[in-house]
Amino acid sequence: MTADRPPVDAAEILRRCDVLARETSSDTGIERVYLSPEHAAVNRLAGEWMHEAGLSTWMDAAGNQRGRYEGLRPGGPALLLGSHLDTVPNAGRYDGILGVLLAIAVVDRLRARDERLPFAIEVLAFGDEEGTRFGTALLGSRAAAGTWDDAWWDLHDKAGTTLREAFVEFGLDPSRVGDAALKRGDVVGYLEAHIEQGPYLEEGDRALAIVSSIAGARRFGLTLIGEAGHAGGVPFHRRHDALAGASEVVLAVERLARDAGAIATVGRLQAFPGGVNVIPGRVDFSLDLRAETDAVRDSVFAGIEDVIAAVCERRGLRCEIDETHSAPAVVAAPALQSVIGAGIRATGDASPTVLFSKAGHDAMAIDSLTAWAMLFVRNGRGGISHHPDETVTLADVATALDAFEAAVLALAATYGS
Repeated sequence: MTADRPPVDAAEILRRCDVLARETSSDTGIERVYLSPEHAAVNRLAGEWMHEAGLSTWMDAAGNQRGRYEGLRPGGPALLLGSHLDTVPNAGRYDGILGVLLAIAVVDRLRARDERLPFAIEVLAFGDEEGTRFGTALLGSRAAAGTWDDAWWDLHDKAGTTLREAFVEFGLDPSRVGDAALKRGDVVGYLEAHIEQGPYLEEGDRALAIVSSIAGARRFGLTLIGEAGHAGGVPFHRRHDALAGASEVVLAVERLARDAGAIATVGRLQAFPGGVNVIPGRVDFSLDLRAETDAVRDSVFAGIEDVIAAVCERRGLRCEIDETHSAPAVVAAPALQSVIGAGIRATGDASPTVLFSKAGHDAMAIDSLTAWAMLFVRNGRGGISHHPDETVTLADVATALDAFEAAVLALAATYGS
């Protein structure tokens, strides 16, 4: 494709974020899940923008939208740029989406100059990072990394549709999902741009940061089982109140995580049978536990288990624990952190901020395939994310685009040396 128009700028990136935000299954906010009609719609839009930027485009065997911009040697290894297009319920419009659009815009700048690099660039718009529909995150990037687990085929959504059935309904062949996998020798590395999803850049009055690592995460479903009874008839010394016990555990979760420098959240708690005049006989609650290192994370969980055991013994309860998700902490490659740093310095920030990510990202899955690094973009309004108030500024997006392009060019300048 010839350099026949100016490249996409920050204002156009934000306009495209608004366009993608209209593809939602919810009447009250943005919700776009894996293998849905809305997923198909954003794939088509992203594919059109990739094509305009000079990439050859296709949807892979896992439903990821992809594009390739050839390098000086056609068919050679590719640098991967990407993020995700799916959302959580009641989402913001930049989480994942901004990273995909920045990647396309970087290639569009190369197209406008008719410039080829010593490697190809492949842009990946992953179809499932959040895990909203089937409860298991990173399905799109795990397929691309070659770590798909056939046990996932029996996962089902809230309507009872299995992942296998959803593949077929979307027009995909479950037996071909392995075709989505990249080969290690065909990949130079992976760079991802993403909003911070935290307040630290805003607090430090910085637009961008280098990501050093992504926190290791574990998620659990916990059930405390006691004995239901009449709220007026059972004296305290005879009660086995599951909710009172769960309350002790929830407060301990916060205390232990704070003390260790970890992050822990009980995001869901439900008491049964749920009558206002009935002592709760069972409580189901969730636990999301994250830390910069797996050792710290696991130590905190061991402390939580000790608290649960003590509470159960004292209150006459029993506990069931189901681990629903486990992802190890991953560390960005120093060499690729350096090119992200070079990109930020090219925008005038002589001493780039370095942060570790407490949120998960597709880079966690890609870590098993190739080296990676990430660029964080300031997320305003206190760093709020997974929320309609998620926000970025035009100036920060312009700076991020300059930095992301400069990082790619910095890698190209040293590639093969």
